[in-house]
Amino acid sequence: MTMDVAVLGAGMHPWGKWGRSFVEYGTAAARAALADAGVDWAEIGSVVGADTVRGGYPGYVAGATFAKALGWQGARVASVYAACASGAQAIAAARAQILAGLADVVLVVGADAAPKGFFRPAGGDRPDDPDWLRFRVLGATNPTYFGLYARRRMAVHGDTPEDFALVKVKNAAMGALNPYARYRKRVTAEEVAASAVVADPLRLLDICATSDGGAALVLSSMEFARRHGVARPVRIRAVSTVTPRFPNTVLDLPDIATDSTVAVGAPDQTFRASIAGAAYEEAGVGPGDLSLAEVYDLSTALELQWYEDLGLCGEGEGAKLLREGATAPGGRIPVNPSGGLASFGEAVPAQAIAQVCELTWQLRGAAGERQIAGARVGISANQGLFGHGSSVIAVR
Repeated sequence: MTMDVAVLGAGMHPWGKWGRSFVEYGTAAARAALADAGVDWAEIGSVVGADTVRGGYPGYVAGATFAKALGWQGARVASVYAACASGAQAIAAARAQILAGLADVVLVVGADAAPKGFFRPAGGDRPDDPDWLRFRVLGATNPTYFGLYARRRMAVHGDTPEDFALVKVKNAAMGALNPYARYRKRVTAEEVAASAVVADPLRLLDICATSDGGAALVLSSMEFARRHGVARPVRIRAVSTVTPRFPNTVLDLPDIATDSTVAVGAPDQTFRASIAGAAYEEAGVGPGDLSLAEVYDLSTALELQWYEDLGLCGEGEGAKLLREGATAPGGRIPVNPSGGLASFGEAVPAQAIAQVCELTWQLRGAAGERQIAGARVGISANQGLFGHGSSVIAVR
């Protein structure tokens, strides 16, 4: 039995700050995905929603919320939450239902209406919650740990603020071509350097914003795709949702300490490298087979780290790969042709789904001015708090 599932439809609501309900964004994305798939809402056998925890009670039951908004029709429903990996978890749940024979065609939806400013934990005292602790004990908003990542790369690998700025220049150029992006303006390295310092060494244009937005996919069995007249769909071949291995020796907020290696040696891979490694193993491909990658660029420095974690280059060689032009359009392995979070900002439940939307359009050859020539294999990668891995490999 094939383990592939077909991507019949992809849809998005543009990212921005619209001041409306996340339900509106998700419903618009869902209808766009259904139209793209040529599938009627009544044909959907299951809805899997990626939760937002900032939309009040409905946010905790996102699947049912979207099913109600689209019109009750008896579909199965599920909701998942895995912080920034919620979208990949939703894709994994949908794929499992299809491969188990529980549904032929599944709608996956994620959307958010993000607050202004920095994300923060929900209210109340929770001294056993590491995310609550890093705010209360360290005062560490997200840009704080973005800056710490950047400082580590500078200390260990010799990266420079000029290297980080080049990531923003590259991604902004692609975002300028993406109608769904919030920021559609090219920037120069000089403009990055002139923007305000937020968390040294990172400046305002080095970090991603918080955004409103939505994304959706229609997934199906290969047999349903054939019956539907789609002989050669984009296929999801692997979904990695792995957790770290003990001992976890890389400090990664919200954790504020690492595990000891006194009794047990460090694992062969860091957590982020293991996310992609599990996806490669399941899909039967490697870094050399990739046509493009969509990665979680919370900051410009973090994108460079993903180059290494995905095996696109050796440890400490991310900035060199960037400077050589390998990760730009026309390079050996373009990264973030969508424009990335640099151009979109974070709409947390939607972003991993949005990455797969971009892979789908690229593999179809339907990405317009952003199109990567001859795209055949794409990978997405991000990471949710508390050890949620997130990587999807799509092929055509």
